[in-house]
Amino acid sequence: MEQFTVPQFIDVEDKIFGPITTRQFVILLVAGLMIFIAFKLADTGLFIFLLALIGGLALTLAFIKINGQAFHYFVLNIFQTMRRPSRRIWSKQYSKAELKELLKPSEAEELPEPILYKHASKSRIRDLSLLVNTGGYYKPE
Repeated sequence: MEQFTVPQFIDVEDKIFGPITTRQFVILLVAGLMIFIAFKLADTGLFIFLLALIGGLALTLAFIKINGQAFHYFVLNIFQTMRRPSRRIWSKQYSKAELKELLKPSEAEELPEPILYKHASKSRIRDLSLLVNTGGYYKPE
């Protein structure tokens, strides 16, 4: 039988600069570009506010993990949970005709006769076991 190697640690991201992964590098690069644009276009007070906002968000998205998953997956799961109702209630509204039909005494249905099963002996169980284990090659008498 041919053996195959099973990939291990498939959830570990590739690291490009020391401990920084590709995803973290891209997030920090985009945040750095946005901060640079804010530095060129905004005055000092607005720049400091944008620096704190963009930098904090970028650092959070890049490095924070909650329950072993990246922060942006955690935020997406929160939004999906808030969007779906946590309690599902079934409230069927019946019409008057349906209520009359349901309240009308029904005719007694005739029950089918119960099927009586034979008790299996030990030899019969052994024969069935051999039949299953051999894939149908064993033919009991």
